[in-house]
Amino acid sequence: MSTDGGPRRVGRVRGVPQIPEKIHELTVGQLAARSGAAVSALHFYESKGLISSRRTAGNQRRYTRDTLRRVAFVRAAQRVGIPLATIREALSELPEERTPTREDWARLSENWRSELDERIRQLNRLRDHLTDCIGCGCLSLDSCVLSNPDDAFGERRSGSRLMVERRRAAAGE
Repeated sequence: MSTDGGPRRVGRVRGVPQIPEKIHELTVGQLAARSGAAVSALHFYESKGLISSRRTAGNQRRYTRDTLRRVAFVRAAQRVGIPLATIREALSELPEERTPTREDWARLSENWRSELDERIRQLNRLRDHLTDCIGCGCLSLDSCVLSNPDDAFGERRSGSRLMVERRRAAAGE
């Protein structure tokens, strides 16, 4: 409701609802609409300590406006494959849990670059060997990079037999 008792109008820019500047706290619905994240995702982020809210007397969540930037930070990091635990750790290193700045993103993304480069190398290796596995069909090649990426047992036995061997060992045979 507006101050005159009528409904509060929220304008839109390119389909995204705009929150008036005088509103300093957002409901979970407003945060979801502005950030593009589902309400359930926002609740999940909060449960993981990535964002925080205060509760009203009616036990409703209220988020400060800067939570929008935190959500954008989390979603951008997720899109490039950074695990939530790593994102939470990075956010916890910011003084007084402030909102990440452009400089924070530059510093953190530089630190994450080597992790991403390693994942890219692994994915390229898997891609390059994928046809070997498809040609086999049963993952029982002597050297299967999908079921046994480091080929620790390739010298002794081939792929799917290891599962039978593990079951027998677990059963005490």
